[in-house]
Amino acid sequence: MKREILISATPQEARVAILEDDVLVEVMVDRAGEERIVGDIFLGQVQAVLPGIQAAFVDIGTEKAAFLHVSDVAKEDRDRGEEEDEDEEDDDRESGRFPPIQDLVSKGEKLTVQVSKEPISTKGPRVTTHISLPGRFLVYMPGSRHIGVSRKIGDREERARLRALAREIVPDNSGGVIIRTVGEELTREIFEREFNTLLNTWKKIQRRAKSSKPPALIHGEAELTSGIIRDVFTQKVDALWIDSKDVFEEVKQYLHGVDPDLIARVHLYSDPLPLFDKFGIEDAIRESFQRRVDLPSGGYIIVEPTEALVSIDVNTGRYTGKKDPEKTILKTNLDAAREVARQLRLRDVGGIIVCDFIDMETRVNQDRVLQELRTYLARDRARTRAFQVSELGLIEMTRQRVRPSLFHSLTEPCSHCGGTGRVFSAETVVGRIERAVRRAAAEGNEKRVTIRAHPQVALHILEESPDFLQRLERTYRLGLDIRDDPLMRQDEFRLLSGPADTDVTVKYAIG
Repeated sequence: MKREILISATPQEARVAILEDDVLVEVMVDRAGEERIVGDIFLGQVQAVLPGIQAAFVDIGTEKAAFLHVSDVAKEDRDRGEEEDEDEEDDDRESGRFPPIQDLVSKGEKLTVQVSKEPISTKGPRVTTHISLPGRFLVYMPGSRHIGVSRKIGDREERARLRALAREIVPDNSGGVIIRTVGEELTREIFEREFNTLLNTWKKIQRRAKSSKPPALIHGEAELTSGIIRDVFTQKVDALWIDSKDVFEEVKQYLHGVDPDLIARVHLYSDPLPLFDKFGIEDAIRESFQRRVDLPSGGYIIVEPTEALVSIDVNTGRYTGKKDPEKTILKTNLDAAREVARQLRLRDVGGIIVCDFIDMETRVNQDRVLQELRTYLARDRARTRAFQVSELGLIEMTRQRVRPSLFHSLTEPCSHCGGTGRVFSAETVVGRIERAVRRAAAEGNEKRVTIRAHPQVALHILEESPDFLQRLERTYRLGLDIRDDPLMRQDEFRLLSGPADTDVTVKYAIG
């Protein structure tokens, strides 16, 4: 399978796209001034202990108090030697038996906690006291004795070698480690170097915790781009394309220290045509906001997010086959299974998903569809489970919810419809404006462009990015001006060319 990573970075935002066989499967956005706190470690203070739900609320300085479940504070003995995934959080913990939460924490107590889930909708962040520090090859867990190896390292002899190596290097009572997938064939020298780095990081965190007053951030997780290079860019990735020279040099410098063989796969993209346009990413992102997704066979799926769950309906559409209805249905369902797995990753859907495939008569065909779905879900970095076909013919799934979906990240509630719909946020519109200006500059036919936008967008530019126009003028050698227009929707803008104010929006505003 061909895999590529694209990184498009500006001072306002960094966007990362992951492609498999030239098809977009993941998109992530990191904006300047927009906090991403998953992985961050805080010194918090317990606000309340609630025995009724076996949880506590912890003040870590965020708008809403963080949620701490008893399963995320109870001591564990995980030194069992079983196979382990590189993900350190385990949803199964909540089904176990634990001491009462009131016996473990008390109101006013100081706790060192790590954010495991971003605040989503009306919920605050979720935290755990089971701290884990990810490196390139290892995940270090200071509060555990467990030595684990990623399940994705399949060779038994290699697994045994890595586990034995870890037991030799990790001192007694100094924590546990999980060797990540990229750690296959890890040498003793590299293991020791990374383990010592992570151990020293933990010691610094402990010193900060002792000298800080809650609530306080005492360790920040890597930024989006750095985290992607650390976690995703491996020998299984064919190419990494970056359109920012600064980010390109940072990535090369990092790889020189941890995996020099990968440097040859890193490419600086310098064509005038924007990187995401070159690979068709903008169109794919825009399609991910649509309810309907067409399938290669002619069928389609409908994706409907709700507060409680996401429902997905499969339809044959114009594909009716020739003679055998069961074969027609099977083909549509197999196509849908592959697309459902992709859409969950692309939209970053989390929580409960219910998929209504077209009814099939035979159990064999039902199993084929379920297996196809599970095969493609296995590519997902988030933990995803698909259960057996229910008596109603539905397949129920769960997907790890870590951050808000792509839809919620790039939009905000619409003030005109009482919150029943959403529109692109001002930050998203500003990003779209910059990409449109870049396309206009790449075309080479424009000398001066006027941007018309909703007052909220114009105000956002003036307050949050006062040098926005000057920077674009320097970068793209275009004369630029901006006008606010209260008659426009917040999520739209217009590009007007030259003295005649010719509307060229359609020409350059792809996404």
